[in-house]
Amino acid sequence: MTDHLSLARQVLRLEGEALLRLESNLGEEVNSAVALMVSCAGRVVVTGMGKAGLVGRKIAATLASTGVPSFFLHPGEAAHGDLGQVVAGDVILALSNSGRTAEVLRLIPTLTSLGIPIIAITAEHESPLGTMAQICLPLGKNDEACPIGLAPTTSSTVMLGLGDALAMAAAEAKGTSKEDFARVHPGGNLGRSLTPIAELMRRDHKLPRLTLPASLRDAVAVMGSTPGRPGCALIVDEDHHLLGLFTDGDLRRLVAEERAELEQNIEDVMTRSPLHLNPEDRALDAEAVLSLRSIDQAPVLDRSNRLVGLIDIQDLASSRDAT
Repeated sequence: MTDHLSLARQVLRLEGEALLRLESNLGEEVNSAVALMVSCAGRVVVTGMGKAGLVGRKIAATLASTGVPSFFLHPGEAAHGDLGQVVAGDVILALSNSGRTAEVLRLIPTLTSLGIPIIAITAEHESPLGTMAQICLPLGKNDEACPIGLAPTTSSTVMLGLGDALAMAAAEAKGTSKEDFARVHPGGNLGRSLTPIAELMRRDHKLPRLTLPASLRDAVAVMGSTPGRPGCALIVDEDHHLLGLFTDGDLRRLVAEERAELEQNIEDVMTRSPLHLNPEDRALDAEAVLSLRSIDQAPVLDRSNRLVGLIDIQDLASSRDAT
């Protein structure tokens, strides 16, 4: 019976050792490549064929998501018209482990005539692709982890690892922030967690505002008539400064204690100086605060302490579930 566990461990060991060798052998050409990618006026255009192309798609996606405009160009399609997508100011990141991939090499003369600089990721600097590129990042010779030595395994792993390293170095050089990352991930869970609650909060006619003088009856009425039935009333003055908060939980407690008198002044039963959030607070932090305090909603105040929104735990949960 084949020992699959032993083989799996061997594959991981060979690939891990190859990554460590690559780390030790990296040279100053990495700094040159990153500087070229970050300073270019256009995009980083990644190209590669076969497994290198699949790795290239991931590298292009990682670059784009971390602040470096990038896209993947299939070398076969490029030779039939898609090369028109490459314009002055772009940089080519060409991937080929052998450095002899015909579809990739076929593009080089045209790219060179257009003045497009080329960064190559290939096994050896002396390969055709390595010698034709302005900057070559050699991966070194690596035995494939495939039992028959044919399927790209170790070579594609180190190629992807170097691509990730370049992307992270470029993102750091560009000063990509968490906010930048969130901006290009509006539909992702990571981006959602960094989204300011100003983009999620209820506002305008969806706010259950109540101005004084007002009674408990008025509070119950505004809680029931406001779109979305927020389950609270926000008591404000004429300048929209928050004076207090009254929730359906407060109403239930009054009823249970037999203290609910519909005509009583809302000021006598509202919560003064309730917990509030700022529009710039992140969704992740807002959800944590509401959960920790075991409350369902919180008013959102601007820097002048004026009411600008209401964030409900359901709004935060809905935005998370939608990603």
